[in-house]
Amino acid sequence: MTAKDIVQEYYRSGALHNPEIMATYVHEDFNLEWYSTKGYFEADKNDILALAGELAKSYATSYIHIKKIISEDNIVSVHYTHHVTAIENPQEDMILGHFMVIWEVKDDKLYKAYLMSHQG
Repeated sequence: MTAKDIVQEYYRSGALHNPEIMATYVHEDFNLEWYSTKGYFEADKNDILALAGELAKSYATSYIHIKKIISEDNIVSVHYTHHVTAIENPQEDMILGHFMVIWEVKDDKLYKAYLMSHQG
């Protein structure tokens, strides 16, 4: 499986709001560097699994719309929009944010991520 295949499968799996699924994709030495409109955030594997758990508690559904994906060797860049529906109103689709991420894949796992985001 290519790095691009792994990243695409990750987004299709629902891992962003399911820590058990996410754990199967994330390398033990995972590191995220995230630059957002709210500032800088750095996370390891435990932090990102906790974030997935918080998303699951906060939203009824969560899905990704990939706009562009480019890969070279073990590096995959993805431009996507993250959509959610609130537990209080599961019929209303909301944009959580717009994201650009560069993934590094190692040992067939998501190893490093450099992420920039803007609120929807």
